[in-house]
Amino acid sequence: MKIDIHTHIMPDKMPNWTQKFGYGEFIHLEHRECDACMMKGDKVFRVVEKNCYDATERLKQMEEKEVTIQVLSTIPVLFNYWANPQDGYETSRFFNDHIAETVSKESHHFIGLGTVPLQDADLAIKEMERCIKELRMPGLEIGSNINGENLSEQKFFPFYEAAEELGCSLFVHPWEMMGETQMEKYWLPWLVGMPAETSRAVCSMIFGGIFEKFPKLRVAFAHGGGSFPFTLGRIEHGFKVRPDLTAVDNPVSPKEYIGRFWIDSLVHDRKVFQFLLDLIGENHICLGSDYPFPLGEHNPGRLIEKMDLGEKTTRKLLYRNALDWLGLSEKNLPDFG
Repeated sequence: MKIDIHTHIMPDKMPNWTQKFGYGEFIHLEHRECDACMMKGDKVFRVVEKNCYDATERLKQMEEKEVTIQVLSTIPVLFNYWANPQDGYETSRFFNDHIAETVSKESHHFIGLGTVPLQDADLAIKEMERCIKELRMPGLEIGSNINGENLSEQKFFPFYEAAEELGCSLFVHPWEMMGETQMEKYWLPWLVGMPAETSRAVCSMIFGGIFEKFPKLRVAFAHGGGSFPFTLGRIEHGFKVRPDLTAVDNPVSPKEYIGRFWIDSLVHDRKVFQFLLDLIGENHICLGSDYPFPLGEHNPGRLIEKMDLGEKTTRKLLYRNALDWLGLSEKNLPDFG
């Protein structure tokens, strides 16, 4: 079995919220001849293939690549954290209803994660409760920052408290990369900015004491934890030599949090993956491919399988760790034979 915790989906039709709300650059999809264009306001943002919005095409490719279950989450550009809270609430509900409907039609192959308007904690909690209790989702996808604010900000504490109480898993995905406008050339926001954004999120939650205050939170970070694992030595050293700057909200060493969160497997390199296994451990890495986008692993789980780690460890990485992070049991899953 393979459970891919990092896949993105969008509806094939969505309202033109820019026209409806009268401001901003909300994304909507326009189908033009053979192309599906993600429109940002009245400009083409990205052309996407059918597998980004068509569940039938997705299922066909899952069968070809031997992926049993995809965990579906929205595309980060659709978070809409910058919008007026009530408008962000409306768009979140639209995307969550779409994912829930997609899952309901193919519950053997899909698990859904919701999105919430984190620019307003009360509305975010309200929609999280709906996702967990009504739509039967095990968790949410959230961004690495919320309109430039770190995930350690006290305004988000009620959200974490509610997530902990609801048993809601969190998948942290980079977006709105720091320095994006200063390094547009060479695709650097995606190659450099995204790993840094993920490290920003991990460090913010560690230094902000989020894992201390909310110890039952189940959090996974995208893209192999970004640059965090590879700069942990520097981070730990900084914690030791300048506690006046780093330990102001949490006196616990960053290294103590290894094993307190999960990361996905998306690093594309055997030596890098072996380093992650040695550092993070075989119990806290989950298969994640970033399907259906170019920077993803085009044969999900192939890197894990090529590592020749033995059946027990391979099973953990391919699906059992995902179940632990999601708070699910194999008994909750269909019998795939």
